[in-house]
Amino acid sequence: MDSKRRIGYVFASIGIIIGALMASFSVVCILIPNDAIDYGTAGIAILVSKLTGWNLSLCVAGVFLPFLILAFVILGKMFGLAAVLGSAVYTLGLELFKWIPFELNTEHFLAVVFGGAILGAGLAMILRCGGCIDGSEIFANIVVRKLSDKTGQSFSMTYILIGFNACVYLAVFLLINRNAALMSLLVYVVATSVINHFTDRFEAIKQVTIITKDAKKMAQAIRDELNKTCTLMDSYGLISGENTTLICYVNYFELPKMKEIIAQNGGAFTTISTVDEIVK
Repeated sequence: MDSKRRIGYVFASIGIIIGALMASFSVVCILIPNDAIDYGTAGIAILVSKLTGWNLSLCVAGVFLPFLILAFVILGKMFGLAAVLGSAVYTLGLELFKWIPFELNTEHFLAVVFGGAILGAGLAMILRCGGCIDGSEIFANIVVRKLSDKTGQSFSMTYILIGFNACVYLAVFLLINRNAALMSLLVYVVATSVINHFTDRFEAIKQVTIITKDAKKMAQAIRDELNKTCTLMDSYGLISGENTTLICYVNYFELPKMKEIIAQNGGAFTTISTVDEIVK
């Protein structure tokens, strides 16, 4: 690994750590004291902790563990390591911040909005650094990948994530109370709005357009390492002359690996854009 990539991994790790600490601070010091919970698998862990009285950090670790194993096995070592780092810091942060006195003297509604914004900012930083601290995103990513491998089409994670979190909030409504469910839903709306602002809708499909002179090698690497196919077109640059343009569709969690493949092959000009829908 060259020094440039090593420095990139160091900065990405720092970003994941900061983001995970922001998320855990928001959950422990703002959301839970104001009758709201996180969403996704973290929300499940908080719900279990509330109903049983078990230690919150242990509940989070127990719920996260199966998804982290799946991340390693199915989504690859690099993504798995980033997910483990984010989840470990998030879990430790939950234990740390409960010993720090913090009180937000304001209305529940304003506190939840503020907490949701901090949570969203922390999660957005983690996602931009190639990490993940929520098992629902890993689950949705795996389902989308399996569907794509089976059908050859690209799918968005949006509906899977919405369905997963709808089940979480329905459980909160039935097992805790209506106010907790509504406050938690507000957290989800605010947090996802902040995440989408900084990550350009991470749950949507991404179109990667690559202009290169060594298209066959690049396309083969994408096929071997991401199990993705590409569309190749002849193109011509005013300065660079004859090139080949590759177009490939991936999800947000596959982007770090795609960028790594592009960097390894070198000599490419790349653009990434968000795609709302693909019709075949």
